[in-house]
Amino acid sequence: GLDASFHPFMGFPSYKEVAHFPLAERAQALRDPARKARILSEKSERLAGDGSAIPPLVDILLAKIDMISGRMFALENTLNYEPSVMQSFLVRAKQAGITPLEAIYDHLSAGTGEGLIYFPIFNYNEGSLDAVRRMLAHPRALSSLSDAGAHVGTVCDASFPTFMLTHWVRDRGREAIPLETAVEMLTRRNAQYLGLSDRGVIAPGMRADLNAIDPQRLSVGLPRLVRDLPAGGKRFVQKAEGYVATWVAGEQVQREGEITAARPGRLVRMGQS
Repeated sequence: GLDASFHPFMGFPSYKEVAHFPLAERAQALRDPARKARILSEKSERLAGDGSAIPPLVDILLAKIDMISGRMFALENTLNYEPSVMQSFLVRAKQAGITPLEAIYDHLSAGTGEGLIYFPIFNYNEGSLDAVRRMLAHPRALSSLSDAGAHVGTVCDASFPTFMLTHWVRDRGREAIPLETAVEMLTRRNAQYLGLSDRGVIAPGMRADLNAIDPQRLSVGLPRLVRDLPAGGKRFVQKAEGYVATWVAGEQVQREGEITAARPGRLVRMGQS
């Protein structure tokens, strides 16, 4: 997205002229026909290198934007993380008789500039998440994702447990994961792997970390960027719905999204009782 850590036009000279504008003003400037024509006639300058947080892979991908646009999708309110290739910017562009780069440009510059692009890379080569489904079926697979906050302006890791229960259990249809299997993967399996022997199952003497969930209401909303990190740093957040209540060590810490005053959590170190 235009305000995220990365988008396809970051390296274009004429985009850089307005990159410092507030988001809504930037989107309006990008809709100027003359500027649009100028940007679409340019090539991206090199983004990776010394002092840059952008990896060399980005420059390689940008050089092949037409090809990779077949795996780029508009992130709509329906929040479909397993779209058909027919919904890609490549197909949208062909249907509209324009280039894929122009289709991407129009999406990002529309409205107030808050449009986002979903770009699954390595696990989407088949045009689906079938590769992920095969991995999740492995008995030693762990369902999780965290890069310690390195890419908070690109991805929202916190949505993954909810996505596991909605997409893979409830919504996908074909090759759905049984609810009890998904719950075991999200709780006991990870706890055992991490050496957290006091949690992961509901049993006498165990730590009472519990979620009460309404499966029909369970969902995650569209990612949105907030600037609440030190020095104005930005991150993606996604608000989950359907978690009726949560208990940590037997104390209720949230109900219907409202955080209580209880703070029973503590630092956890592997191997300690």
